[in-house]
Amino acid sequence: MDRTTGNIGAGEPGARGDDGRDPAVVVALASYRRADELAHTLPLILEQLETASWPGRVLVVDNDPEGTARPVVDALGDVRVAYVQEVRPGIAAARNRALDSAPDDDLLIFIDDDETPRPGWLTGLLGTYARDRPAAVVGPVVSEYADEVPEWITAGGFFERRRMPTGTAIDVAATNNLLLDLRQIRALGLRFDADFGLSGGSDTLFTRQLARSGARMVWCDEAIVVDHVPLSRMTRRWVLMRAMRYGNSWSRTSVVLASGPVDRTLVRARMVGRGAARVVGGGIRLGIAAVTRSTRLNARGLRTVMKGVGFVRGAVGSTYTEYARTPVAPSTPVG
Repeated sequence: MDRTTGNIGAGEPGARGDDGRDPAVVVALASYRRADELAHTLPLILEQLETASWPGRVLVVDNDPEGTARPVVDALGDVRVAYVQEVRPGIAAARNRALDSAPDDDLLIFIDDDETPRPGWLTGLLGTYARDRPAAVVGPVVSEYADEVPEWITAGGFFERRRMPTGTAIDVAATNNLLLDLRQIRALGLRFDADFGLSGGSDTLFTRQLARSGARMVWCDEAIVVDHVPLSRMTRRWVLMRAMRYGNSWSRTSVVLASGPVDRTLVRARMVGRGAARVVGGGIRLGIAAVTRSTRLNARGLRTVMKGVGFVRGAVGSTYTEYARTPVAPSTPVG
């Protein structure tokens, strides 16, 4: 194994599973009415599967009751791509369907349907996993934009994401670039919480629960996926509401993770305090920005205020439903 990049070669020592066979890999994409993006992403994933050392397939979980992702899969005509439909609304239901649809797989990799993997993405994830078999491997997401990003949004750092050295231990992650060791996940009985299905945050709760169990999650900085930011997300309203949602999700997941009624009350109080501190701190930045006419202080001040509002809302039981849609009556899933 190349311990710099994490790449593994077929037949290298340690590349096989504990039972002597190659681990089976499934790459899952939860999709909701993004047929064009899905059609662009799927061939890129299949291309990387061709050079991977371990056998792999792709699973498309269509969360649209109208089945808009099925024609994309049918047109591709590749036996390595499976299609299932999950009509229960919400990303948590789609993620759980991915777990349920991989009973014989060893590794499940989540990537968003509107993202594209860069060369080396899959080998990076698998190589980092092969080193010492953590419960999860997480890779970076970098943004590319449909047009020039407004100065105010850039100044606020709204699309900035973390990067760290490969092998760094982490305790929370999103599912937009995440490898899971299904044997460890099944042993822990972890699922994505449906209460976070339309609000976002089910991946935050899932990975925080995973870390709390003592399981290891590590970073792989070479396994990069690209998030393509459309014009609709390059607005002040969108980035500010997303900042508020981040605070809301963190606060709500912290309450869920509390160990009992007393601890839950203390957590709520701490989240209110953290939120209030952010609102005050952000307000001070805004005041300074008004005097100095600093775009950076204005943008970052508002970002801090909105995140603080999210903390307080989550602590008192108020949920911001970012992905709200018309409810669909339950029916038998297709596929």
